[in-house]
Amino acid sequence: MMRSLRIHVLVALLCLVTSGLAQAQSLPVVKPEQVGLSSERLGRLTAMLKADVEKGTIPGAILLVARHGKIAAFDTVGVRDPGSKAPMTRDAIFRIYSMSKPITSVATMILFEEGKLALSDPVGKYIPALGTVKVGVEKSDAGGGAPTLELVAPRRPISVQDLLRHTSGLTYGFFGEGLVKKAYVDSKLWVDYPSNAEFVDRIAKLPLIYQPGTTWDYSHSTDVLGRLVEVVSGKTLYEFEKARILDPLGMKDTSFYVTDKAKQDRIVEPFPNDRSIGLDAEFNDPRVAQKWESGGGGMVGTAMDYARFLQMLLNGGTLDGKRIIGPKTVAYMTADHMGGGAVPGPLYLPGAGFGFGLGFAVRKDAGVSPFPGSVGEYNWGGAGGTYFWVDPKENMFVVFMMQSPKQRVYYRAILKDMIYAAVDKPAR
Repeated sequence: MMRSLRIHVLVALLCLVTSGLAQAQSLPVVKPEQVGLSSERLGRLTAMLKADVEKGTIPGAILLVARHGKIAAFDTVGVRDPGSKAPMTRDAIFRIYSMSKPITSVATMILFEEGKLALSDPVGKYIPALGTVKVGVEKSDAGGGAPTLELVAPRRPISVQDLLRHTSGLTYGFFGEGLVKKAYVDSKLWVDYPSNAEFVDRIAKLPLIYQPGTTWDYSHSTDVLGRLVEVVSGKTLYEFEKARILDPLGMKDTSFYVTDKAKQDRIVEPFPNDRSIGLDAEFNDPRVAQKWESGGGGMVGTAMDYARFLQMLLNGGTLDGKRIIGPKTVAYMTADHMGGGAVPGPLYLPGAGFGFGLGFAVRKDAGVSPFPGSVGEYNWGGAGGTYFWVDPKENMFVVFMMQSPKQRVYYRAILKDMIYAAVDKPAR
C-alpha cells in the first residue's frame, strides 16, 4: 500500500515538473476569435501559403500569430527539406540570420542596464583597433579614369549607439556598390568563420563607408556588438546570451550551431537553386560548429523560441516571472534613434514611414508605408526568409519562418496585408 502511494506521488511530481517545463517552452493556444482575430481571414493566408507550396514557389513555412499573450495561429505548410520531403513541423529549426540582431542588441542593453557600458562610449574604448579606422571617400578621376579611394580621419569616433542603430559607417559587402563595398567583398572577412575577435581585427583594417553618425547603412555593426558583449562580459557571446536570455526564456533550440545529432534532421533547407543571400554569400551549414558566433546573422532557432523572445519584449522585458531587461529599456530600444542627424542611406531597408531604434526598424507614421500597421510597431527579418513584427498597440506579434531568400520581400508585405485584415476587434 505504502509502495503504491509512493509511486503515485512520484508520478504526480513527475507530471507537475513535465507540465512546468512544457509551460515554460510554450504559450497558451486559443481560437483566433478569443483574441479578436478572424479564423476565416487568417485561414486565407494559410491557404495561400499551401497553394504556393503546391506551385513550388516555396518549400514550406511556419506562421505564428499571437495576441494578448496567446497564440491564435501556429500553422505549418510544406516540407522541411525539399530533398527528403520531410514534412514541416512546429519544432523545425531555421537559420534566422539577421533576426539574430535583436537578440544581440538585447544582450548589449543588459550590460547597459548594469552600468558596464554607455551608449555614448566610443567603441574604441573596448576594442582599440576600431578607434583608429579611417573613412573611405571615393574620388572621381578628372581624366575619366577609374575612381580612387581616399582615406580620411573620422570626424568623431564610432559610438555604441552607432553600432546598435547602423550608423557606425561600417557596411556589408553584399548589398550595393562602391569601392568600400568591393573592399569588403574582396577581403572575404568571414569566409573561414574566424572567432569574433579575429573578425573584428579584420574589419578594423577596412575603411568606413560613411562618417560615423551621419548615415544609416546596413552593416556588420551587430557582429561588432557581439564582440563588444564578449569583451565587456568576459564570456563568449553564446555563453552570455545563453545565461542571460536563452535559458531564462526557455529558448532551448536557439544557438549558433546545431551540434546535437538528434536535432539535426529538424534543420530546414531551401530549394537547391535558392541558397544565395547576397553577393558572395550562401546558406551556411549549422551542423558544423565554427569559431565565429555572428551576433548579426549567425543564429538558428524555432518559431516558438522566437515567439517567447518577442512575448518578453511585448511584456516590457519579462516572461514567466523572469526579467530580462526593464520596461523603460524596451521602450528606449523601440523608439526611433534616427532623429539626431543621421539620414537614410541609398539602401534604407526599414522603408518609408519607418525609423530605426536599437536593433529594430520602428514605425513612425500610420500612413506613408505601402503596407498597414500601427505607429510604434517594430520589426526585422532574416536574409533566409524569416520575419517578425511586434505591434504594442494591438498587443500582437507575428513570427514567419521560411527558407527562401528569393521570396522574402514578397511575403513580408503579404503577411502585413492579410494579418491586419484579420483583426476584428481593437486591442482591449
